Amino acid sequence: MSIQNRYEFLFLFDCENGNPNGDPDAGNSPRIDPEDMHGLVSDVALKRRVRNFVQDKFGCDIATAAPNAVYVQHSSNLNKYITRAHQETDGKPEGGGNRNQVANARDWMCKTFFDVRSFGAVMSTGANAGQVRGPVQFTFARSVDPILPLEASITRMAVAEKVSGAKSYEDYLKWESEQEEDKLRTMGRKALIPYGLYVAKGFISANLAKGTGFSENDLTCLWEALLNMYDHDRSASKGMMSCRGLYVFKHVGTDSDPKQRVKQAMLGCAPAHKLLDKGAIVEIVRKSADSARCFSDYEVIIHKERLPAGVELLVL
Repeated sequence: MSIQNRYEFLFLFDCENGNPNGDPDAGNSPRIDPEDMHGLVSDVALKRRVRNFVQDKFGCDIATAAPNAVYVQHSSNLNKYITRAHQETDGKPEGGGNRNQVANARDWMCKTFFDVRSFGAVMSTGANAGQVRGPVQFTFARSVDPILPLEASITRMAVAEKVSGAKSYEDYLKWESEQEEDKLRTMGRKALIPYGLYVAKGFISANLAKGTGFSENDLTCLWEALLNMYDHDRSASKGMMSCRGLYVFKHVGTDSDPKQRVKQAMLGCAPAHKLLDKGAIVEIVRKSADSARCFSDYEVIIHKERLPAGVELLVL
């Protein structure tokens, strides 16, 4: 059974001495808003970490991981899963399926893959399995304060040069012995920020969940992924990244009639901006005028008295 409540949430995370999300159009420097120098992390980067956590938890093999397999995997051809969907539902793996065959393949994809049920997918790139609008969506995360992108020079004590004519290990040894020592070292650069606290806004639609089968179990898995995903995604380039808070607004309704209250809970009892705007319910305050260098330099204040009727706040 799909979820029966609409949700919005604020996801707080930080990065210390690392690059939370490199911009390939800017030499992989940390993403920034050039107008005010606030840091940005793309929604795609956040979804990738959720997928990675789900894959770590349930595995990569769809035969054993389903219904929590991951559709968008690293270095894979997505069309193979669309073809598999048609094979499993007696459709048209070669393409050109009719409306019922496409719908059956789409349903199989939703039942098999957690990220299709959650985030949706365009699955008309091969054997057509249609398109899915996902009930779970993120905004770009934005830093609470401006960040300072830095570049640190580093020395690499070796090279990885492709030597012309070298066909064996011995050929590389011979080439290496003929080089000056300084030519066997190289310089590089590493992009980072000293510190940044980021806030991402998220939305979960109960009405769209009906179309994909996004369930309470899927919701629990999503919360678990957001709370723990950075502990399973460590790298030297990202520094120290951590979840610092997950504030979930659950629409429960106010009507005394049970049927009408269910409808209210699905449609929502307040506009999202009244829950998620800066300082509306969850306020983040820097404790001093000095530049923040850790999460303890901030205070998170929750104004529960400002909650609209029919909305509950869950602090996870």
